[in-house]
Amino acid sequence: MTETLIATKSRRWLFVLTILTGSFLLFLIQPMVARMAMPRLGGAPAVWNSAQLVYQALLLGGYAYAHFISRQSPKRQTMIHIGLFVVAALWLPVGLIAANPPANASVVLFVPWLLAASIGPLFLAVAAQAPLMQRWFHIHAPHADPYPLYAASNVGSFAGLLAYPLLVEPMLGNSAQSWLWTGIYALLLLLMGTCAFTIYRDSAATADAEDAAKAEAVDEAPPSLSRKLRWIALAAVPSGLMLSTTTHLTTDMMSIPLLWVIPLGLYLLSFSVAFAARRGLADLILFLSPFVILTLGGTALLSASRSPVLMMAGSLVLLFVVAVALHSLMYRDRPSPRYLTQFYLLMSVGGVIGGIFCALVAPIVFDWVYEHPILILAAALLIPQTSLFPFKRAGGIGRLPQMLIAVLIFLGALYYLYHNNSPVDEKLPYFIVPMLLVGIWMVGNRPAFMVMLLAIMGVADGWDKAQPRLEADRTRSYFGVYNVYPDHYENLQKLVNGTTLHGLQHLDPAKSKEPTSYYGHGSGVGIVLDRAGALYPKGARVGIVGLGAGTLACYAKPGQQWHFYEIDPVMVDIAKKPEKFSFLSQCTPDAAIHVGDARLTLADQPAQSLDILVIDAFSSDAIPMHLLTREAFAVYQRVLAPDGVLVVHISNRYFDLEPVLAAEAQKRGWFALGRWDYPDTEDDALTASTWVAMTREAQKLADATNPSQDSAAEWEELTPRTGFSGWTDNYGSVLPLVKFWDKEEE
Repeated sequence: MTETLIATKSRRWLFVLTILTGSFLLFLIQPMVARMAMPRLGGAPAVWNSAQLVYQALLLGGYAYAHFISRQSPKRQTMIHIGLFVVAALWLPVGLIAANPPANASVVLFVPWLLAASIGPLFLAVAAQAPLMQRWFHIHAPHADPYPLYAASNVGSFAGLLAYPLLVEPMLGNSAQSWLWTGIYALLLLLMGTCAFTIYRDSAATADAEDAAKAEAVDEAPPSLSRKLRWIALAAVPSGLMLSTTTHLTTDMMSIPLLWVIPLGLYLLSFSVAFAARRGLADLILFLSPFVILTLGGTALLSASRSPVLMMAGSLVLLFVVAVALHSLMYRDRPSPRYLTQFYLLMSVGGVIGGIFCALVAPIVFDWVYEHPILILAAALLIPQTSLFPFKRAGGIGRLPQMLIAVLIFLGALYYLYHNNSPVDEKLPYFIVPMLLVGIWMVGNRPAFMVMLLAIMGVADGWDKAQPRLEADRTRSYFGVYNVYPDHYENLQKLVNGTTLHGLQHLDPAKSKEPTSYYGHGSGVGIVLDRAGALYPKGARVGIVGLGAGTLACYAKPGQQWHFYEIDPVMVDIAKKPEKFSFLSQCTPDAAIHVGDARLTLADQPAQSLDILVIDAFSSDAIPMHLLTREAFAVYQRVLAPDGVLVVHISNRYFDLEPVLAAEAQKRGWFALGRWDYPDTEDDALTASTWVAMTREAQKLADATNPSQDSAAEWEELTPRTGFSGWTDNYGSVLPLVKFWDKEEE
């Protein structure tokens, strides 16, 4: 008996190591392949959304495959799975097939085909490891619970997810990353082969497993349809909430590159807690989850301007608690190991449903991120509630009076918000704190609890965000939620995406052509475009990457040719309608507008077809790295005339992008100057900006950056950073560029 126990423990570590390695590979390949695809597909959010759906679909395929072969005999399982690993190895080393999106093709439709053809067999084979190795472990130890091994699987997934941005990407280029993944795949094949050899040779363990399967058939009936649907729902809500939290954070709080890694990492860690053999932490989180949903879920829509870091932390804690709670309910309701692969298959189905809802359905159906509060409410419906007050559980307080109180509070909140048409602002604590206390008192009475949760959401900025401003025109695309509305106090028309200002125009017709926001006459781009006529007397050919509201159009002069490059068709629609913004219609009504990722569309333009090229495609503080690589600058150099001027917008709260451009200028032998413009004016229409101008001719740069006499700021030479050689399509990391200071404070 002792020898058997020792053997089981040694085998357990073998299976745990195999599962860890497979899960590490699975979540290492996701950001790796997306990084490889960026130069070809662009850095659009639609690409990331489509890629995430591909991964979830392939994961579902891997789980379905594991469920299918688990019905075979153990020996046949090992033969089939080893065969799949060998065949999948034909797709090594990891890379993308030679295919570019056809003209005018939707990236959302092209990405699934590209990724599936490039890594589909590899991803499917590795994805099957977690459920299949648990099944194989059960063959060896029929009386041991294999489900806690899934916790190890998600530890490996979390490690792989963090390893890429923190270690792999900063240290290795794409080709080296590919060979690293190939080496670990070979290790996984060896480990999996060892596991297969063990169960293949152990006929006694196989007999024990068959006996255990017969006992399971007697002890537990197949899961009912309602039970299966419950598993799907419990998996779908955390999966969807992970994506909606990512959208919420990057839209309404901080558009920090790689911020999506944090919600995904917490989502993976939730499985490790929920499926752990020791239940203390998971049970505690499950008990506290209704109170967390009421407080952090009810206030999740508060404006990030109050405290962005605190609000971001609250959203992440809410995601983790909800995910742990719902996954713990799945663990509590897990079937016998006989139905293990079916259980994980249905869990994966739920994950895909949550992903489809947030990544595909919501952007089409909703004009705002309604999916986020909907998923919070869905979590509140699924999580069991236990009251803190024993006398309530004994029936001392009627449920109907509680419901009436909740409805009265809800109606009172609606009345106040409707007639004031604004959030409660400075009165917020006086509203929220009493409502939270009443809501806590109602935990255990689910209908009353849900009504209170809705009331708190509405008061805590939910009403203001869900309802567009009275005169606002709101549109949603895969790239964001755009609000166009007049600010009568400042007499400006505004274009806002979340907390990010994308365009301003004076409502006064006499000022409607004046450049605003980052593009004033004192900005770097304003100075260069003001001098375009003197630089190119025969008529400048100007290209603008990033349309926005079309503000730069009013720098155009007669005889010039203007081209705009914009990835989002919705933004083009906003800029072209005079009732929203009239820059284009007033100043460049005949300008050519090219829709698509700028790097791809510029690559199709004739060589030396532009005199001035402005790169302003940065969405808030997110960095489209593929537009700043050496290969991207080669595209710009080809499309620019030999005496052309390149102007790049690098304003960013979190990263210092000056070293990227300084390194590129140094390698190409170009001349570069930067301008940090902080308008010394009370004009609310002008904002601070940072621009870099680059040319191949020193005199041309001097002529292009010669400011008017009333410009206070001066151009400065860019300083290359020692040890930083810039970005390429093969290598690039944002970590060395984290900003710890602001140039304005010097």
